[in-house]
Amino acid sequence: MKRLKNKVALITGAGSGMGQAQAKLFAQQGAKVIAADINMDGLEQTVAAIQAEGGDAYAVQIDVAKQSSVQAGVKSGLDHYGQIDILSNTAGILDDYKPTLDTSEELWDRIMGVNLKGLYYMTNAVLPQMLERGQGVIINFGSIASFVAGGGGAAYTAAKHAVAGYTKQLSFDYGQKGIRANVIAPGAIETGMTKEIFAEGAAEVMESVNSVPAGRYGQPEEVANLALFLASDEASFMHGAIIPVDGGWLVK
Repeated sequence: MKRLKNKVALITGAGSGMGQAQAKLFAQQGAKVIAADINMDGLEQTVAAIQAEGGDAYAVQIDVAKQSSVQAGVKSGLDHYGQIDILSNTAGILDDYKPTLDTSEELWDRIMGVNLKGLYYMTNAVLPQMLERGQGVIINFGSIASFVAGGGGAAYTAAKHAVAGYTKQLSFDYGQKGIRANVIAPGAIETGMTKEIFAEGAAEVMESVNSVPAGRYGQPEEVANLALFLASDEASFMHGAIIPVDGGWLVK
C-alpha cells in the first residue's frame, strides 16, 4: 500500500533541492503533487520526472512572498485536483550569514518575506479547505537556525525561530480540528542554495559541516524521507514538533 494514496500534496520550492526531492518521493508514494516554485524551468523538470515514472503532478508558478501570486497558485491547484491534503512549505532563501549591522532593510524584508510571511500566506490560502474537510497536514521548514545561532545570519535565524513558534501556534489553534502541523529543521543539506558554498570549501564552513557526528552534509532525499513520514498517517500523534535532520549538528 502506498503511504499517500488518494492524497494531494502542494509543495513549495519544488523546482529544486528538498522541495523537488519531496515532490518525487510523494508521487512515488501515490500522492498527486502540486509542484510550486517561482522557477518554472525547475518545475517543468520536476513534473516531467514524476510523469516519466507514471506519477501525477501539476506545476504552478508561485512567488510565496506575494499574496496575490499565492492565492492564484493555490486556486489553480484546487481547481485542478479539487483538494489539498498536505502542504509542505519548503521554499526558502539564505542571507549569506550576515550579522545585523550588515543586514540592510531590503535584505531583512526579503528574508522575512520568503521564509516567514510566505509560509503564512501559503498556510492561510490552503488551511480553510482543510478545515472544511476536517483534516490536513502542514509541514513547515525551519532549520537548525530555529534552535541555535550560527546556522544563518540575523534575518535568517530570526525567521527560522519564528517558523517554530508559528507552527506551535498552528497546532494549538487547529490541532483539535484535524490539522497536524510540524516543523522539519534541516542542517547542512546539499541543495541549489548550498552547493556553491560547499564547492567553495571555505575552511570554517567545511570544518563545521565535517565536525557533526555524521561527518558530512546531507542530501535532499534524506530530508524528503522525514517529510514523507510526517505527511503520512504514521505520524498521526505528532503535533507541533520541531524535528532536526542535521547529522547531529545540534548535539554540539
